[in-house]
Amino acid sequence: MSSSAIHHSDGHGSASHGGVRGLLSRRFSGLIDRVAPCPWTAHTGQHSVSDVGAGISMVTRPLYTPEERVRRDNTVWTLVQGILAPVQFLAFGISVVLVLRYLGTGEGAFAATVSVLIKTALLYTIMVTGAIWEKVVFGRYLFAPSFFWEDVFSMLVLALHTAYLGAVLLHVGTPREQLILALAAYATYVINAAQFIWKLRMARLEGPAKSTMVTA
Repeated sequence: MSSSAIHHSDGHGSASHGGVRGLLSRRFSGLIDRVAPCPWTAHTGQHSVSDVGAGISMVTRPLYTPEERVRRDNTVWTLVQGILAPVQFLAFGISVVLVLRYLGTGEGAFAATVSVLIKTALLYTIMVTGAIWEKVVFGRYLFAPSFFWEDVFSMLVLALHTAYLGAVLLHVGTPREQLILALAAYATYVINAAQFIWKLRMARLEGPAKSTMVTA
């Protein structure tokens, strides 16, 4: 439906009311953008709105620009990430089983602890190589707009894994308490992994990066 059709839909002066509401909405949106500009536009879908003929245009920043997509496809760090991610998830799966076994039976504390340490080492590796990948593709080591929230949550994941590592090395708490902390770290890891899987799906659906125009 065109904007003019919307404005005249009730036949009782709704055109003026619709025009006023539209003007106020656009001015309010512009004010919000000036006061609190969003630094992660690709994640939230921040857009600019302007009149185009009888409709409204919406321009959304793609997940990857054409240049970023080329760099992503050509760098070896993309392959490194593609290998490390499933390896880490496999280590996570094995570790969860060992940790739950210990918490349930009291047996296998050493195996459970070693499994978490391996998982933590893989996390550090994927964080470092991921930062390098982000630098190559987006020009910054962390918090690129397209992966801002994923990187923010990754800091929590890293903090909890590091807290577990510190507890083990400094002998803080019992093995049970340490492994409960490990499970908390694992819970954040699952959420973070889901964030990246969702972003991977978005990238595949997006295809070649381009701005999208939607006309009302």
